[in-house]
Amino acid sequence: MFKKFENAVKKGIESSTQRKFILFATLIAFILSVLMIAPSKMVLAKMLPGKNNDTFTIYTTLANGSSVEQTKHVTDCVVGEIHKESEVLDIEVFLGMGAPLDFAGLIKGSHFKNSEHEAEIVLNLTKKHDRSEPSYMMVQRIRPLIIKNCESIYEDTVITFVEPPAGPPVLAAVVAEIYGSDADGIRELANRVSEVFKRTDGLVDVDVMQDDIYDTYEIQVNSTKIARSGVSVKQLNEIIYLAFEGMEISVKNSDVYNDQISIYLSLSRESKRFSSKELSSVRAKLSSLKLMNAQGMMIPITELVSIVPKKSNPLIMSKNLHQMTNVVAETDMVSQVYPLMEARNVIIDTFSDKYLIEKIGLFNLTLTDKESKNVYTLLWDGEMEVTLDTFVELGAAFIAALVLIFLLMVIYYKSYTLSGIILLGSFLSIIGVIVGHWIMDIFTTDTFFLTATSLIGFIALIGISSRNSLLLIDFTKSLMDEKEMSKADAIAHAAATRAKPIFLTAAAIILASTLLAGDAVFGGLGVALIFGTIAAVVASLIVVPVLLYNADLERHFNLDK
Repeated sequence: MFKKFENAVKKGIESSTQRKFILFATLIAFILSVLMIAPSKMVLAKMLPGKNNDTFTIYTTLANGSSVEQTKHVTDCVVGEIHKESEVLDIEVFLGMGAPLDFAGLIKGSHFKNSEHEAEIVLNLTKKHDRSEPSYMMVQRIRPLIIKNCESIYEDTVITFVEPPAGPPVLAAVVAEIYGSDADGIRELANRVSEVFKRTDGLVDVDVMQDDIYDTYEIQVNSTKIARSGVSVKQLNEIIYLAFEGMEISVKNSDVYNDQISIYLSLSRESKRFSSKELSSVRAKLSSLKLMNAQGMMIPITELVSIVPKKSNPLIMSKNLHQMTNVVAETDMVSQVYPLMEARNVIIDTFSDKYLIEKIGLFNLTLTDKESKNVYTLLWDGEMEVTLDTFVELGAAFIAALVLIFLLMVIYYKSYTLSGIILLGSFLSIIGVIVGHWIMDIFTTDTFFLTATSLIGFIALIGISSRNSLLLIDFTKSLMDEKEMSKADAIAHAAATRAKPIFLTAAAIILASTLLAGDAVFGGLGVALIFGTIAAVVASLIVVPVLLYNADLERHFNLDK
């Protein structure tokens, strides 16, 4: 076996046709592997894949001004759908408030939820080792059912699903930050961006983080009538607050507790409810509330106040002292890069009717209103920004590793050619990394993404691949120097001799990496190490010998010809 491999290597490197074929095939394999990422999208890039959690949260947000009864109606619908899932252990509903803070809620603003139109539903699942369906696949499956059955109960209701992140927490997978100086212009642009997101394949849970403008009624006190009626403003405030919010009217002593127990008084839910949102309904409800003056006369509240229709005052959001709003969306088991690019292209193509659009950097945009000349800036944030930062930093680390290895090899061999051969042999492991992700994608039910952990595995392979090439080159030099073997014989004998330790090292790495390959987060690292090691072995024993034969080794090794 040893002799056969040595003869095969020698025959391959001595044949000009075979050398050209090996180098050409390697080049084609490298080009095709890169094309698997773009533009064919056979391998998709993502910061981190979905994480199989034992819990996730559902946010329900109704239109501003909705009552807590309406919010409960929607949450009851959601809970009814969730009860059909056998893997759900328990459910907690938080009406008008956020759930106790967790890793995801801290970033997504769960602690700011304190309105009647908001609620959080927390689900606890059976342990991930006891169920076959990952949590992220469950979310993908039940999301359309819940949205179809529950989101349509009331207009402008938004139901979103939030899972604990596998990596750095972000506001959402795709976040469009819209900056400007005009609140109405920001609102209009945000709504248009939201419509683009809703039409983009792969984006779900689309929401605009801004308050809706809705009709309200303001009760204005007529001080003249108050003075003449013999009642006080304090009485008026208390009767309204008592009726609709409830007030402490007394206390009760308890044999069990040391503190006194407060007794609250309020109207019943049915009595609080208005028959409609019309002004007449508000007047009718308030006219049923009466105050007694000092003379014992009962005076309807409507005789003392004026009810004025008004628009609500929306919350003004800002970031770094600049007025802005966010349009957020999650991805439905796809990489956030491709839907974002599609949405960005649609914005550029369709928003030109009202705005002059200029590109900033890779993805960001500046939009200038043609009529008002107001300038708005659209910046992309969320997981997309984290992905760019991570991949750029890992890419910089990869380049730094290559440069350092090259410089060390130049110092050691005093040859740019030999250093370049070692560097090229290390870089070719990327073929195995990309192809390995494509193969895993075929055999897995969900998409197997090229993630940040995959790049970490690729960087780790550089040292392993360099070691293989170093073994081959050093042994070749030793054979040519001490045994005075010819270049072809020395390369072939070195490749055959070092094949066994190279294979044993590769087998150890592959077997150890199989433990990582099945993990949701670190699966990319395991696959990169397994298939990248295979590619590194092939490059070390086939491509590197060809490159060595083409080089003038006698000169680079400082040997006498």
